[in-house]
Formats: sequence, structure tokens, C-alpha cells
Amino acid sequence: MTRFFKGQFDNNPSQSGLTRLRFLLTGFSVCALLVSVLMIGIKGFNWGLDFTGGVVTEVTLDSSIELTELNQHVDNVLAQDVQVIKASEEGQWILRYSDELAGDVGITDALAQISEQVTLISHSIVGPQVGNEMVEQGGLAVLVCLVMIMVYLSMRFDWRLASGALLALMTDIIIVLGVFAVLQLEFNLTVLAALLAVLGYSLNDSIIIADRVREIMRMRPKGDTNEIINEAVKATFSRTLVTSGTTLVTVSSLWLLAGASLQGFSIALFVGIICGTCSSIALGVTLPQLFGLKPADYIPQPIDIEETYS
Repeated sequence: MTRFFKGQFDNNPSQSGLTRLRFLLTGFSVCALLVSVLMIGIKGFNWGLDFTGGVVTEVTLDSSIELTELNQHVDNVLAQDVQVIKASEEGQWILRYSDELAGDVGITDALAQISEQVTLISHSIVGPQVGNEMVEQGGLAVLVCLVMIMVYLSMRFDWRLASGALLALMTDIIIVLGVFAVLQLEFNLTVLAALLAVLGYSLNDSIIIADRVREIMRMRPKGDTNEIINEAVKATFSRTLVTSGTTLVTVSSLWLLAGASLQGFSIALFVGIICGTCSSIALGVTLPQLFGLKPADYIPQPIDIEETYS
């Protein structure tokens, strides 16, 4: 498959097809970014109990009870959306619900209607104050990560390449957040962890292509910027496609087989990897070109010895 795409690029001497693809992906990314910002502002997030506060109860029930049966029963009886997670031990379940049912009597009575054995293993309450602190700390973690990435990129690359990579990263994160806002998927700590993983993954793709662009520009100080960028994309395309493809297979397996507890984590990674792959070959190198990046920027400047020692 990678040979097919690479052959398509190689059979296009003018490279206009690849240029159109880069600019098309850039335009699509910008549109997706604007829509995501709009949806986040209109619909907001469906915050999980990690951020809003609530109750986590672990119980042991009859081994014959199935996940679907238990989920439907507690949702109907308690008149709220209860998150049910199957624990590693047979017959053990983890229930997460709002603090309106903070007493364990309500939940145990509800479970007793479908199970003869109801054993309360643990019962903990996360207060709203703790939830608010989680929101602040989670946002701070993403902000600190972006600042550190900004410092790293500014030290390693020209400001144009650094800006392109940073804007690509921010676009990836906002689009993932937009998907969660549109679908109203639960936003919990696992999703936050996935966002940080997406940052690192997308950064890796952007750095590889940007490094290749810089290397070719140093070798060809009089070359055409558009041709150099296209050549860098072609040189790294196979590696990017294979890496993203294998990672998506793993994430898809996690999404399908890991259950509801990791669904948000899997979806965030899945969307983030696709966005990161596209943005690295679109925004990451197209924006620097629009910012005026050219090979002449990498020509070593002569040193004025008289001025240096004066």
C-alpha cells in the first residue's frame, strides 16, 4: 500500500498533486478546527465523575449476571446514568454514579432486586471540590505540556517550522475535544491521558518531517521551497503511514475489546492519531511555507572578524 502511494507521488514530476493534497488537508483541518471550537462553545463537555464528583461503589454479585442486564437495571431503578465496569474478579462490579445516591443503602437495595448475593466491597465519595480541582489540574497539565513543547521546538527549529508544528498540535487537540463535545462522550481522566498521548504522538510525526525539510534545505540552499517540502513529505510518508496504521490497529482492538471503561480513551487516541498524521503533512509544513520559509534561511552567514574582535 505504501509503495502505491509513493509511486503516485513519484509519477507526478510537477508535484502539483501533492501540493494540492497538502493545501486541501490544511483547509480541511482549519475548517474542522473552527467547527470544533464552535461545538465546544455551544454544547460543552459531558464531564465524568472524575471532574464533577460522585460515588464509586465496588460490589460482588451473582456470577450469572451480565453487564447489559446490570446496566439497564440500575439505570432504570436509580433514574440516572450509572457507569458499570466489570472488575477482574468473577462477580465483582464497579458502579459510578452521582452523589445524589451517596448513601450505600439505595444502591444495595437496587442491586438486591436482581442478585441474591450483594456484598459491598468498597464505597468512596468524590466531592465537587475535588472534581473542580481535577479540572484545573488537568487543564494545567495540558498547558504545561504545550509550553514545554513550545520551548523545545523554538530551540530546535526555525520559528516558522516550530510555529507550524505547534499549531498542528493545538489543532489536533481541539478537534479531538470537538468530537467529544459533538457526540457528548464522557470526558474523564482516561480521556485526558489520551490527549497527552496524542500530543506526544503528533509531535513526533511533525518533528520527523520538519527535520527532513531542514536537512534538504541545507543541502539545496537555492532550491524551491514547495519542491523541498514535497520531497520531505514523500521521504517520510511510508514511515508515517506504517506507524499510524499499526497504531490504529492496536487502538481499534482496544476500542472494541476493552469495554466501556476505556471507550473514551480509545476514541480520543483513534481520532487524535488520524488528525496528527494528517496535520503533520499538512499544517506542520504548509504553514511554514505560507509564513515565508525558504532555503536561503539556512545559508550560513559570514562572520565579520573585525566587528567580532573590535
